[in-house]
Amino acid sequence: MSPRPQKVLVLVSPRAQMGRTFSAIARVVYKHWNRPEMDLTFQVSRDPEDGRRKIQHALSNGLDTLLIAGGDGMVNTVGQALLNSHVALGVIPTGSGNGFARHFNIPLKPEDAARALATARRKRIDVGTANGRPFFVTCGLAWDAALVRSFQRSPVRGIVPYFLAGAIEFIAYERQPFEVVLDSAETLHFPNPMLFTIANLTEYGGGAKIAPHARPDDGLLELVVIAEQDFPRLLTSINRLFNGTLNQVPGVLSRRFHQLYVRRRQPAPIQVDGELVETQQSHVTINVLPKALTVLVPEPAGQRD
Repeated sequence: MSPRPQKVLVLVSPRAQMGRTFSAIARVVYKHWNRPEMDLTFQVSRDPEDGRRKIQHALSNGLDTLLIAGGDGMVNTVGQALLNSHVALGVIPTGSGNGFARHFNIPLKPEDAARALATARRKRIDVGTANGRPFFVTCGLAWDAALVRSFQRSPVRGIVPYFLAGAIEFIAYERQPFEVVLDSAETLHFPNPMLFTIANLTEYGGGAKIAPHARPDDGLLELVVIAEQDFPRLLTSINRLFNGTLNQVPGVLSRRFHQLYVRRRQPAPIQVDGELVETQQSHVTINVLPKALTVLVPEPAGQRD
């Protein structure tokens, strides 16, 4: 008796960038994944709730692999449904930043990505949570969260609108003190942090490497903090954000941890994988879920695996 075909759901975001339509994505995936041992199904995720319903239906019918065509926000939405399951997540990057895909050296062109993922290996990676909300790439709590608000209003995507959003929020962002407890052992006080990012993977997206040495499978997350008084130094060394040497800039604090507790003076939004999340709580608890998600990593995996 021959083994049953591997069930593969291909879920495409309707917000795919640069004219990458459903038919274009379906064509390149079909070209590289249409093999006798594969049972392919193609669907559009019209919104996060629609995507979750379709994934749950596929899971109840023995799903083996989920391929998504979308950005980091969609990775976050659909990845939550796959936590602690055997189902592997493969990402065809069609977003604006694509931090998840860039970390794992997944090609940014859809056909190249579909080809690379067709022979990829399965790998278990860690997942972070912010007050119970999973994230796979980064989570931000200060100016790095506020700028998402302005970026989401922009009719275009890319690194330039992202920097413009950052400039707007640099003025508008309301600074406040943070008290931080790391692994119940170390307490840190930040009177006016401008950047307060927790990273599971190396970069925000667009090539901006906020945590150059972050690893996805070491059971740890990485905190990166830059205070207001040190922020001008970052701006004059912005090239280091893109060449992987940000951690060498004076004033950039980095700590690795399992659990982090943040107490703020007042509630403020947080960003989770590039999506703004409103919160009514002044405190935030960050935890790591070791090796909670299975992903497809192209071969060769690359030096940042």
